Amino acid sequence: MNLPRTLRAAGAALLLTLALASATVPARAAAQADSERTVALHQAIAALPVAAEDRTGYNRESSFGGWIDADRDGCNTRKEVLLDEAVTAPTVTGTCTLTGGTWYSWYDDTTVDQAGALDIDHLVPLAESWDSGASAWTKARRVAYANYLDDPRHLVAVTARSNRQKSDQDPATWMPPAPDATCRYTADWISVKLTWDLTIDPAERDALDRLASACPDQDITYTPAP
Repeated sequence: MNLPRTLRAAGAALLLTLALASATVPARAAAQADSERTVALHQAIAALPVAAEDRTGYNRESSFGGWIDADRDGCNTRKEVLLDEAVTAPTVTGTCTLTGGTWYSWYDDTTVDQAGALDIDHLVPLAESWDSGASAWTKARRVAYANYLDDPRHLVAVTARSNRQKSDQDPATWMPPAPDATCRYTADWISVKLTWDLTIDPAERDALDRLASACPDQDITYTPAP
């Protein structure tokens, strides 16, 4: 059944809660977990701590794992995002086999009619999150980050071409090629970093300041992750 991502995310949230139950979670983070926050775009960048990046010890598979099926409905995280973001819903058969459907890749203003031509992009890449603070997290929290369905800004179905051009770059060196995507991508990048209390490096901060200055001010609403 193609349920909204917010409902499907309940399973992921439960998994995260159980996985973290045996881990030490800072009291501040636990208290903030259910507290929605709103900050203006042009003030949000200043709320992000600035620190140098460090990729020591990073390995994508061992650090974050792969896609999971948190609610055990047969559809892993990739399939859940494809179902949620479909413009024309695909047919779902068997163990979540998708047939047909169309999608819109807003990074490059492209309509796609084959699920296999899409990648699910971590808007803030896994390597970037590692560099920005995730290296200090528990493995369970990193797996939760890699499969986060509670907020549709975190995982995005886009053309494989645009995702692979982006790779693990931040806004200082890569932005979506579609002109209309700039302000959305900037705001979403900031929201993900705020949600997970991740840092930004000096070049990233300068790029975000420059990008945000060309965008109309807007409120960014986010809920700190546990």
